[in-house]
This record gives sequence, C-alpha cells and structure tokens, in this order.
Amino acid sequence: MLLHHNPFAGEKIVIADDDETIVKLTSFLLAKIGFQVLSAENGYQCLQQVEEHHPALVLLDYMMPVMNGLEALKKIRSQFPDTYVLVFTGKGSEEVAVDLMKAGAADYLRKPFASHSLKERIYTVLSLRKTEIENRNLLKEREILQAEIQRWNLKLEDRVREKSSELEQAHKEIVQAEKLATLGHISAGMAHEIRNPLNSINLFAQILLSSEGIDAENKSYVSKITQEVERIDDILVQMLASSPDNKKTQQQIDLVVVLEKVLSECQLKIDKQKVVVELDVNQKLPEFYADFLEMEQIFTNLITNALYEMPDGGTLTISLQADAENIYARVSDTGSGIPDENIMRIFDPFFTTKKKGTGFGLSVVLRIVNSYGGKIHVENLPDSGVCFFIELPLFPQLVH
Repeated sequence: MLLHHNPFAGEKIVIADDDETIVKLTSFLLAKIGFQVLSAENGYQCLQQVEEHHPALVLLDYMMPVMNGLEALKKIRSQFPDTYVLVFTGKGSEEVAVDLMKAGAADYLRKPFASHSLKERIYTVLSLRKTEIENRNLLKEREILQAEIQRWNLKLEDRVREKSSELEQAHKEIVQAEKLATLGHISAGMAHEIRNPLNSINLFAQILLSSEGIDAENKSYVSKITQEVERIDDILVQMLASSPDNKKTQQQIDLVVVLEKVLSECQLKIDKQKVVVELDVNQKLPEFYADFLEMEQIFTNLITNALYEMPDGGTLTISLQADAENIYARVSDTGSGIPDENIMRIFDPFFTTKKKGTGFGLSVVLRIVNSYGGKIHVENLPDSGVCFFIELPLFPQLVH
C-alpha cells in the first residue's frame, strides 16, 4: 500500500552500499519524498555516520568491503538502539535471513528491488520503530511512577510513626494514602497497558486515512476512531495526574491571581446557573513558592464541584486569608450537601456520585495538598451545602 504523503518526512536515513549506482538512485528516491539522506561506502563509514547523525534508519548492504553488513548491523544495534536497520541482500537465502534477524535487523530486502517495495518496507520499519520507542519510554515512565509510589509509601510510614499520639487521624491518613498509592499503581499500569494498543490503533488509523481509494464516509469513520483514541488518552492523563509528580514548576505565585483566573474560566457556567459568588479575599496575601498549575487544579476542582451541586442557582462562597505561617482557603456551596455515608469517601480515587464523573478530581486535590505538607477536610454546613477547608504552609516542605 502506497501512502500519499510521507508520515516520517525529515527523518535521517543512511544508505550504506559500495554500489555507487544504487546509492545515487536510492538517495534520489528517498530525498524526493522528504527524507534526509546520508551515504557510506562501507560498514566502517556507516558506523561513523550513525555515531555523528543518529539516523532513524540505516539501509545496509549485506556484502561490503572493510566491514561487512552483518558485522556493521551487530555494532549498530548494540551501540545505537534507536537506529533501526533494513538490510539489502542479493543472496536471499533463508539462512541469511535468519542470521540478519537474529543480529537485530528490522527487515531485509532482496536485490534487485522496486521503488514502491522499498518505500513500503521503510514506512513499515519506521512505524515499528516509533511504536517500540514509545513503548520503551512508557516503560521508563512506569518505572519512575513506581519509584515515586515507593517513596510516597515510605513517607507515609514515617508520618504514622511521628503522629502515633494522634492515632485516629493518623489512621485516616494511612487509609487515604494507600488508596492514592493504589491509584498510582493503576495509573502506571494503564499508561503502559492501554497506551500501547492505543498507539497501534492510532497508527493504523492514520495509515488508513492516508491510503488510496478511501471514500469520504469511511474516512469519517476512521477520523472518529482517532477522536475516541484521543478521548481515552485524556482519561489516562487525568489518572496519571493523581499519582505523585516530580516535575513541579515552582515559582512565587499569588493565590488571588490563581483564583481570579479560575473564576474567569467558570464565569459562563456561573452566569448560566445564576449562582451568586461571594468573596472574602485578602488582596494582599503573601506570595509563596508553588506550582501554578497545581494551585489552579485545586480551585478548579473545588469550584466546578460546587457549581455541579447548584444547577438551579445558589451561593458560592470563597475565602482566602493568611497568617505568618499558613494560607487558609475555604470553598463552600449551598447545594444539597454530602450524605453522611459518603463524607468519609469523597477523597477516594474513583468514588463519585456524578453520572458522568471519573472520581479523580478530589483525589487529585488531596494529593496536591498533601505534597505541600498542607491539610484539607470537608464539613456539611448547618443549613445546606458543604465547605472545604484547606491549609497550606507559606514555606512548604514538598513531599514526593
């Protein structure tokens, strides 16, 4: 199957062959469809090109002077694992093919070959390379997440020992932390187990979209497949947000600015639902070092939850105050409140009473607050609604 365009345009390819005619013709063909082409006359020059330019692919002749193709192949695969190799051979025997594959060749092509066969093989190998590199990155990501989870669990054990005198509160913290750690394990696993097939689905869908003869109706179906893949990936991103994150971008921020930004983004919903917003905000709050996006996540989740509880109007009350050591935030609504049987579960990952909720929002808030050494709790108000209380230290000792 030929593609209308080159999905790998700009990638570097080294052609290593002692036949000058093959090098020139192949270079012309590949350059014409958008590849950056380098050449080598023997295996030794090929290794030099790979070391200097780190190409995505090497087209390697099996029989070459100085260093033969099989020896060069072994060195490339051992020293430069991100460079894949497609071997040209004039022999074409099963024994040669087996030796090449054992040595790490992604594919081989028998001489003489047609230009369309070469392009198809190159696209196939580069697609395989892209998927395998993404999979390796996901494995590294999973290892990082698992290490973070382990550090989180160790920190929790320390906190239990330090707060043994506050047994009841310590017990609540352990239970919540174990649930977050479980979510972290699930997130790491899903990032690997779900994103792998998602990458393949998306890749094949893109190939279908680019194929000849696909009509408008079928193209729309394939486009819907890619949209659904993106939607699933967005859900995975939400799940990964609820595991510890070692990529905080700390800066001196003003929580009033954060709150104003979130309220501005929610203004249409506030107006539509006829919700009254009451603010008790100290406009001269001390600035403190934190991740702006994480602080935005806290207020976004709490405010959107409050608005969800007031579809037909009500009052959203927000307070921001501070003393010499802490910043205190309160977000309350006049909704129906939280049933007693649920109030101890609302920070649990996956727990939600919303018809279309994921149950990640409040567990993300809890994780962020805990990571700054802060505190959060929720209470039903006497008349109606709930209030979330947050305490954040001005000089946070970040918990990873």
